[in-house]
Amino acid sequence: MKITPYKIKKGLLYLKHYGLKEFLIRLGERMEPEEVPYSTWYEAHRITAEQAKRQEEDAARWKHRPLFSICVPLYRTPEAYLRRLIESVQAQTYDNWELCLADGSDGDEVERLVKTYRAEDERIYYHHLTENLGIAENTNAAFSLAKGEWIGLLDHDDCLAEDALYEVLAAAGEGPARASLVKDYGSNPWVKRKKAQVVYTDEDKIDDEEKEHFQPHFKPDYNEDLLRSNNYITHFFAVRREIVEEAGGFSKEYEGAQDYDFIFRCTALAERVAHVPRILYHWRISRESTADNPVSKEYAFEAGRRAIEAHLKRLGEKGKVTERADFGFYRVRYPVQGTPLVSILIPNKDQAETLKTCLASIQKSTYANYEILIIENNSTEPETFAFYEELKQKAGDDFRIRIITYEGEFNYSAINNFGAAAAAGEYLVLLNNDIELLTEDWLEEMLGNCQRRDVGIVGARLQYPNRTIQHAGIVVGMGGIAGNLFVGMKAERSGYMHKASIQLDYSAVTAACMMVSKELYEQVGGFTEKLSVAFNDVDFCLKAREAGYLVVYDPEVRAIHYESKSRGKEDSPAKKKRFEGEILYMQKHWPRILKEGDPYYNPNLSLSRSNYALRSDSK
Repeated sequence: MKITPYKIKKGLLYLKHYGLKEFLIRLGERMEPEEVPYSTWYEAHRITAEQAKRQEEDAARWKHRPLFSICVPLYRTPEAYLRRLIESVQAQTYDNWELCLADGSDGDEVERLVKTYRAEDERIYYHHLTENLGIAENTNAAFSLAKGEWIGLLDHDDCLAEDALYEVLAAAGEGPARASLVKDYGSNPWVKRKKAQVVYTDEDKIDDEEKEHFQPHFKPDYNEDLLRSNNYITHFFAVRREIVEEAGGFSKEYEGAQDYDFIFRCTALAERVAHVPRILYHWRISRESTADNPVSKEYAFEAGRRAIEAHLKRLGEKGKVTERADFGFYRVRYPVQGTPLVSILIPNKDQAETLKTCLASIQKSTYANYEILIIENNSTEPETFAFYEELKQKAGDDFRIRIITYEGEFNYSAINNFGAAAAAGEYLVLLNNDIELLTEDWLEEMLGNCQRRDVGIVGARLQYPNRTIQHAGIVVGMGGIAGNLFVGMKAERSGYMHKASIQLDYSAVTAACMMVSKELYEQVGGFTEKLSVAFNDVDFCLKAREAGYLVVYDPEVRAIHYESKSRGKEDSPAKKKRFEGEILYMQKHWPRILKEGDPYYNPNLSLSRSNYALRSDSK
């Protein structure tokens, strides 16, 4: 990292905000070397002249060529930035566009420059406002100039990759034979559809002189909980005209986070949201930008908090929104409705001391209405049975615990199905006996999420005893079939785009600590008993996703996982053969997501590294 006077000044502001310990943690994260240097990767993956020519020829043959309106609010825009913006639009491989500029500047310098471009390109429209109305109202003024079927948002000092419009329209289904993988709420999220009402892309940052591309943001497909944690969509954001009209444009009430509020309203109205996993937007970093110096615009983050609250209110959802220490990131806590009984299922074989630690951590829970079912399976140690007797003696109204016996050989799926059938609770927690919970309000946290109408499963953040992460969500396809994220990262770190420390949706979470309603458990047929050890939780989560439910990773539920302490390693010939069979099962039953990629990940990211590293072979 190049040290400059400005970066030193910015660092001091961050130090004051975070304190020394947290500042050093974040500085360490920022200064870690890239495994695949992004600047080199970007040059290898940007559109070539040959590809651009093919796109131009392809777009010219489209039967339907919708007009694309790019709306930009201007205010004292530096000449060099404005020239670059306009020329990046003029360079688009899709040429049926109009550039709508609404200028709140108090002088005429910007107007004179725009008119020189307008004289040679009538696709550029300009309106000089009588006064600066702020970003929200200036943008609305740009909207009023727009006549296109599609409307895209561009900040006045940023620029587009030349294939941005083509890729957005193709992903939306406007181009022939280019159906996009998009969301269809309430049904199978991996169904192919041809049309989308909202599209967003990946992005990166550029310096003032555009000499460097850095901090790429490789996004997942539409992710409701991630959007409630952070405005991850930002740029490039494109919307069909009818959605903009129904949403009502920008609201000055959320000035500073007006785009965040607008994105919430548009995505809530859209039947389908598409994502283009390409770097198509370049966000310029200047010294006053919130992207680089968020301390200077804290009001924007307060507006963002209110935007989330308004979104929840429109959906009829209750939730308390608070700002995190990290600028622009939020926590939504969903209150528990009523006091439903929660059944905690703990498969167990011997390891009495391990089980004692697990139970002791449960007993610290601040939520009282739960029962514990210990599912005994093939224990042989006298100490284990002596401990069971102690538990039976303690069992009563204040200590609701039952010990039931599964007599078959070890089969994690069958054991949990057996326990679920015996459970009295409305909600089930699947909990390994080698888990030690660290958060006392863990049940309230999981319940509040699990009771949401669109949520099916809630998982936790787990760490090893050495304070490194063991689980922070699961990506399907990682390591071949599925793998945990951020494995081995220091627990105090937050990871790529803070994803280890914020709530978001994934395709799967581990059943080492998982909550699900009993109704959904039964609806999807419980755990697949052919998967006796591996991938049963991934398969279970995918069945819930196929039924239309979200799988939520909740980092506020934290625990230590003494992984595989009671069952040993998977190293015998028989275990290896069984594991190979479980791999074949997953390949046979979930071929589509394994082939096309996990929609909650990004195809440009590594499937061999768990830290959101770039994959060197991505195209």
